[in-house]
Amino acid sequence: MSDLSIALHLTLPEKLAPLYEPRRYKVMHGGRGGGKSHGVAQVLLETGARQPLRILCAREIQKSMRDSVHRLLKDYIIKLGLTSFYDVLDTEIRGKNGTLFLFAGLQSHTVDSIKSFEGVDRVWIEEAHAISKKSLDTLIPTIRKEGSEIWMTLNPDMETDEVYERFIATPSPDTWVCEVNWRDNPWFPEVLNDERLKAKRAMLKEDYEHIWEGKARMV
Repeated sequence: MSDLSIALHLTLPEKLAPLYEPRRYKVMHGGRGGGKSHGVAQVLLETGARQPLRILCAREIQKSMRDSVHRLLKDYIIKLGLTSFYDVLDTEIRGKNGTLFLFAGLQSHTVDSIKSFEGVDRVWIEEAHAISKKSLDTLIPTIRKEGSEIWMTLNPDMETDEVYERFIATPSPDTWVCEVNWRDNPWFPEVLNDERLKAKRAMLKEDYEHIWEGKARMV
């Protein structure tokens, strides 16, 4: 797969390049249009094509696969020309080399049921601002494989949210924190920029900065 992976053209904002560097926690936060989720999806697919990985895509609540990043990954499998490598099934995505993408809502798991994820290499928590302390305290000790990593993408909500307090406001040395916004994304679409400018004219400054600049709301 080395030749295929080298040929892939990723649309990855420069700020997200450290996704390829080892770090236990990788936390990407910001407003709309920064390309956080799109960047993570591409890097995980590309990395999974080069080496067999077990990847858990999680969120706090997942009532159906439509609530997950399954569709986003499927779209990038097509865009990156990886349809001959990945098999997209209803509830998981499988690579020819053994790479496996799993999808789960953390709120529905207990300490016992989450043990099925012990062998996971990467966890991607989407909409991480909504993750509860209980879910983090249940998940983190389970992800114990050597070299395993936990990635989080979020548009911050409140400064008091668990992920914001634990990983952004007071990050530990094993955490990479990256703020990425619309201006950091070279592929920020013009139609979205038009919406941003309209919002800047019409919204209260606090609301604009929260939605488009990724600023957390104070209590």
